[in-house]
Amino acid sequence: MTDSSDQGEVVRELSLEECWTRLDAGGLARLAIAVADVPDIFPINFVSASGGLLFRTAPGSKLLGLSANPRVALEVDGHNDESAFSVVAKGHAERVESQQEIDRLETLGLVPWIPTLKYRWVRVVPDEITGRSFLRGPEPERY
Repeated sequence: MTDSSDQGEVVRELSLEECWTRLDAGGLARLAIAVADVPDIFPINFVSASGGLLFRTAPGSKLLGLSANPRVALEVDGHNDESAFSVVAKGHAERVESQQEIDRLETLGLVPWIPTLKYRWVRVVPDEITGRSFLRGPEPERY
């Protein structure tokens, strides 16, 4: 059995700057919301701009859920052969309503990954961001 001190060699907490570097890369994330104590998770693609994490969506359960409870968590991860990371941003989601701002956001190049129309922009404003990196490798001997 591996004791917790062994984890320090393979698991490392990311600094806030390192977390933002990964968030600034954009890409695929999972958005977690809870409405009436029922959690749900949605895959989204997003961009980072102006201190927020932005995604596009269409009317439906995601927007309805965010209207009922704007507190969200957004998780981004990635890996290669040697390492992996996970960053979680917790905060509140707000619909972008200003047409002037929407026009500016449209220049960011965020397009839906599936062939659907997504005209609604949502910004997640994080108030807590944490992350970890992990070294990958074979499982240690158990006994």
